[in-house]
Amino acid sequence: MSVISKKSEEFLYKYLNNASPTGFETPGQKIWVEYIKHYVDEWHLDNYGTAYGVINPGKDYRVVIEAHADEISWYVNYISDNGFIQVIRNGGSDHIIAPSMRVNIHTKKGIVKGVFGWPAIHTRKGKDENMAPTLENIFVDVGAKDKAEVIEMGVHVGCVITFQDELTKLNNTYYCGRALDNRIGGFCIAEVARMLKEKKKSLPYSLYIVNAVQEEIGLRGAEMIANTIKPHLAIVTDVTHDTGTPMLNNKVQGDTKCGAGPSLTYAPAVHNLLLEQIIGVAEQNKIEFQRAASSRSTGTDTDAFAYSNGGVPSVLISLPLRYMHTTVEMAHKQDIESVIRLIYESLLNIKSGQTFKYF
Repeated sequence: MSVISKKSEEFLYKYLNNASPTGFETPGQKIWVEYIKHYVDEWHLDNYGTAYGVINPGKDYRVVIEAHADEISWYVNYISDNGFIQVIRNGGSDHIIAPSMRVNIHTKKGIVKGVFGWPAIHTRKGKDENMAPTLENIFVDVGAKDKAEVIEMGVHVGCVITFQDELTKLNNTYYCGRALDNRIGGFCIAEVARMLKEKKKSLPYSLYIVNAVQEEIGLRGAEMIANTIKPHLAIVTDVTHDTGTPMLNNKVQGDTKCGAGPSLTYAPAVHNLLLEQIIGVAEQNKIEFQRAASSRSTGTDTDAFAYSNGGVPSVLISLPLRYMHTTVEMAHKQDIESVIRLIYESLLNIKSGQTFKYF
């Protein structure tokens, strides 16, 4: 039986098709809160926009399940006299894929449509024949005759720019679009809250369902909210690379594939005892999973939680994703459902007051 209901999928499309760039996550957070508030006892918002719901509030033992809400984007950095816009990154945006992409520029007057222009192949001669996109040469065209017209549209330095692409489904198997990293994680933890409510499960601790901001520029939202909640345990979900596609080196990138289940990471920030407990839950419930290793940091909000408040036992459950930080990120529906199930079953396995000291 599918974990994802028709109502859930409607939420997924609405949530993914909305833009929530780093530092400007509010529209997406409103959609997320509107959905999750029916499955939690209370919800809250911190000063920078991290949203979280609480189930069974007021208990001494506090458990977090977490994803991040922000997506990569661009900033308007310079407007030329003839009306073309130079950009800088907001997060890890990929300049290689920018040419010919349609974009939305977010202004106080509303969305201004534009495109990343690129010289036609006919015009690239000699040393320019194999010209590659760089941060210095990509630009946005909004169809304006000059700088004054761009400004009249409401565009100014500091406006944020997102790609226009929306969520689709491939072969009725993969969800495909921009910003699955990591609003698909926000979807997963919301679905866990829904399942707990609909199955009338009672937890012996307070559960915080956290959708954090500003992960893409340094795990900042998680850093802030960890110090607010002061959890005793954190289960973080994010995306990881499907390394089964062309042009990737498995010896370097590891061996992770879409359709083979969530990826569980071994890393210094990941608590070994908690990880073994999660693995046990997966095996007991026959949830297929994969293993990965990170030599130093995981590069996810796991690190922010783990190293907060004197050390919080933390674990990372990752969703395999193809083509990360592009407009065609792909996630297997079965993997999404397995992430939801694994977090759900893990929560039922956690005891109030459970300690994770090694000896």
